[in-house]
Amino acid sequence: MMAELYDDAVRVLSGWRAGEPRDRSLALLDAGPVALTRGYDPGHVTASALVVSADLSRVLLCLHGRFHRWVQLGGHVEAGDPSIAAAALREATEESGIDGLRLHPEPIDLDIHPVRCAGRDSFHHDVRYAVLAPPDARERVSAESDALGWFRPDELPTPLASATEHLIAPALAAFR
Repeated sequence: MMAELYDDAVRVLSGWRAGEPRDRSLALLDAGPVALTRGYDPGHVTASALVVSADLSRVLLCLHGRFHRWVQLGGHVEAGDPSIAAAALREATEESGIDGLRLHPEPIDLDIHPVRCAGRDSFHHDVRYAVLAPPDARERVSAESDALGWFRPDELPTPLASATEHLIAPALAAFR
């Protein structure tokens, strides 16, 4: 299953717009499927999703339990994930508690950021997607978050992770 996930990661990142994040992420993937695992010291591919309300008026953010900033939902890919998109949807569902989320199939962003992971300094090569919540969505805080909240794009909470705000416009555009 990891080979299928690896092939998908290479396909998705190869299709991403040219530039430094794509080139660095593809170079990371030259190491093979190990670049999808949190134990790989140079970094690893992760998946996240910005959840948008059904009426496109709000976004769901979580107050991350470890670094105490408001961010989109997401995390590590797992061997059972058939694709990077499926990993983003799984993470969004697990962390929001919302059933019936609908994922836009194309990523909206690629971000590389330093992290402390598994006790070591590393990098997350985060492939980011947009997810649409059903009209009756009711979120539930998971063990990974201190809080969840729906926010209008012009009324975002603080402290907000530096790369989260720029996800809002492409996430909303994905469902218009």
